[in-house]
Amino acid sequence: MQEPEAFNPRREVRPGIRAPIGVLLVTLAVALSTYVALWLQHTIVEWQRWAICVLLCVLLLLDIVVILQQMRNRRVQRKWFDELMLSRLIQENAADMIAVVDVTGRRLYNSPSYEKVLGYSAEELETTDSFEQIHPDDRESVKQAAQQARETGKGRTLEYRFRHKNGSWRLLESTATLIRSRKGEPDKFVIVNRDVTDRREAEKALRDSEIRQTQRMEAVGRLSGGIAHDFNNLLGVMIGYTDILESRVGQDESARKAVEEIRRTAQRAAALTRQLLAFSRRQVLEPKPIDLNAVVSDVEKMLHRLIGENIDLQTVLGPSLGRLMADQGQMEQVVLNLAVNARDAMPHGGKLIIETANTVLDETTIRHMPTARAGDYIMLSVSDTGTGMDPQTKAKIFEPFFTTKDAGKGTGLGLATIYDVVKRAEGHIWVYSEVGKGTIFKIYFPRVERSVEQEAAEVRHSQVQPGTETILLVEDDDALRGVTRDLLVQSGYCVLDASNGEKALQMAKTYEGPIHLLVSDVVMPGMSGAALAAELSQDHSEMNVLYMSGYTDETIVRSGVLEPGIMLLEKPFTREALIAKVRHALGQHTPIALDSAASLAELNRSAR
Repeated sequence: MQEPEAFNPRREVRPGIRAPIGVLLVTLAVALSTYVALWLQHTIVEWQRWAICVLLCVLLLLDIVVILQQMRNRRVQRKWFDELMLSRLIQENAADMIAVVDVTGRRLYNSPSYEKVLGYSAEELETTDSFEQIHPDDRESVKQAAQQARETGKGRTLEYRFRHKNGSWRLLESTATLIRSRKGEPDKFVIVNRDVTDRREAEKALRDSEIRQTQRMEAVGRLSGGIAHDFNNLLGVMIGYTDILESRVGQDESARKAVEEIRRTAQRAAALTRQLLAFSRRQVLEPKPIDLNAVVSDVEKMLHRLIGENIDLQTVLGPSLGRLMADQGQMEQVVLNLAVNARDAMPHGGKLIIETANTVLDETTIRHMPTARAGDYIMLSVSDTGTGMDPQTKAKIFEPFFTTKDAGKGTGLGLATIYDVVKRAEGHIWVYSEVGKGTIFKIYFPRVERSVEQEAAEVRHSQVQPGTETILLVEDDDALRGVTRDLLVQSGYCVLDASNGEKALQMAKTYEGPIHLLVSDVVMPGMSGAALAAELSQDHSEMNVLYMSGYTDETIVRSGVLEPGIMLLEKPFTREALIAKVRHALGQHTPIALDSAASLAELNRSAR
């Protein structure tokens, strides 16, 4: 298609003004010359003089009107010319391809971008049908879309493959607009095409990368969860026997210190397993009133080694700090993750400040946190003097797998995990950051009235109560079962122990007395703890249940597959925790079974 010749205002606008003006000037000159000639011959009479004057005035007014009209036309022509040039500028430089076709598919116009994107010149496209270059598998859907547009008058966006001049296929995103004739009949289509091949390939590559990353994380999570489960059993044996040793060393101070050091080491190892379980999302969470100051103080010892000597670590702990309801291990992880992020933002050193305080969020403050409610809160603030973040980065920091670190140096899960933990504790996060100045994270947790001292008092009260009831203990790990049995016997209980569900059923049938409590591992080879409890309850309606687990999938607990009210004892456990849980389980009736057989199958698959 030949492009129209460019509009030239010098050639087309100015002659249009000069021609009428010339005619009027000639007419005016003739009238003036006639008037002068008559005046010189002294043959002009009065009425002729006035008639010539009127004629001259009319001609002058007509000349002015014509000039004004031509000036107006010139302005309109200039505007039209500017719009034409702008339209051509857009058509010639737009990345999108613009085409006009009639209802039969014949091309009427193709923008120059077709040649840039697909390699076809306007002349080459004019000689082909508009459907010819469309992929055969997509041709029918394009025809249906065109037919739908003719019937409804509205086009829809669709994607189809279009053949490049070099023979490859490009994916186009196309939108058509129907143009009707003066009679209201479909006349032609204006089609805007966009090459989205690279974008779709990039999106697919990103999805594939995320899937591979998720699969790797799941694989590592399963591995770490399995290791943590087995390691918890070993730690349970260590912690249990330290409790037994502590009761036998008497006044030997050196032996008591050695036992206490073994206990502290085992508890630190248990904290590591909690982190592995949190990573694999297979952690038994224990929300309870905790002292945030104590959490920060415990973590501070580790942070000095973790962040390096070039960072000045300062802690400002609020006096008379209230309590918050959360899991101890997860709160430690929150502080650690924030500190590690701050360290990475200060590669050349700086200042890291961790602060706690009681605070009140009023109606004015919560405007910046739409999901928050006014009330009393415990604040955790972590600030650094690092590189800071721009608004675009800050908007994405809580997205899973988002990281600004180099490949291999970050998973992008640290802040996403923090966000998840804070939301589970019904808390809120506020972030402020400036590039080159640093970042402040402020986390607000609802303040609870129940204190740590009250929790400890309840545990101490439960410890002194004597136990005489009969307990059926079922645990497949021989060492852990042995130390648990010894701890229960020392506390006065009558203990029947079995290594699996089948042996437990046989033992219960031969035992003539009542069984007051079943203490069983949740996941065991063969029969699970829940299936065992359901079977035993038919003949022992008086029996309550206490489950032990270091490998309960958190998603199962959260989704309600485990009935509300079921008691769980997290491995590894101390003597105090074991006896307190046992006493509490004996004092109330608890559900004994899982909701469905499918859940049992899932637990057994986890065990394998």
